Amino acid sequence: MNQEQFWTKIGVTQSGGSRYESGRDMPKPVRELLRLVHVENIDLSRVRREDFEIIEYLKDTHPDLYKSLRVAVRSRDRTSTSLDESPRTLPGSPQQQS
Repeated sequence: MNQEQFWTKIGVTQSGGSRYESGRDMPKPVRELLRLVHVENIDLSRVRREDFEIIEYLKDTHPDLYKSLRVAVRSRDRTSTSLDESPRTLPGSPQQQS
């Protein structure tokens, strides 16, 4: 990914990004967008206001359900990450023994 692609993902021109890289103060919204896109891997084109409204509604009206859903998602993410890191074998193939 080049600089232009990096900055374009958050709506900043390459020249604007270059100024930030040279030491110009970066506004907090730009820093937060950087974190969401390049650290949390959020695709901004898929984020909708309604999604946030649903989350807030769920938090306010069903906090226990919200908490259990968060736990389930985090558990799923950890499981998929550990599966990605573990060696894979095909069904029916002999397992490697240590």
